[in-house]
Amino acid sequence: MKEAVFSLLLVLALTFPALSENAPEPGKDDPVGRNLFPPELVMQHQQRIGLTEDQRTAIKKEVERAQSKFFDLQWQMQAESEKLVGLLQSRPIDEARALAQADNVMNLERTIKKTHLSLLIRIKNALTAEQQEELKAIRDRPGK
Repeated sequence: MKEAVFSLLLVLALTFPALSENAPEPGKDDPVGRNLFPPELVMQHQQRIGLTEDQRTAIKKEVERAQSKFFDLQWQMQAESEKLVGLLQSRPIDEARALAQADNVMNLERTIKKTHLSLLIRIKNALTAEQQEELKAIRDRPGK
């Protein structure tokens, strides 16, 4: 289970820049990130925010659902990216085919980002206003 959660968090960090280390500080330049809570933040502070068993179960269910989608999308993305690389290696490059394949890759990227955003929205909706405020305070704490 820990490997599965780690894999999910890695995918999320790679597909949603608001969660990566190089992202802007929350609350500063990232209006999306400052309004949502990544699953690892909720997991790390579940005791402190008083997460109930029902909330924990709901959030776990949403993470597992998203993880399943991410896994399928990763496979598709890899296959479509390989096709694009193949087209880009040819001489001359068939521009129309390469751009159409790039569209396929970008559509998958869009689906991954939308799935991730949906997960973050569902996590936030599972939290009370008080829990959200506590998480904001934790996240925005200097030197965290």
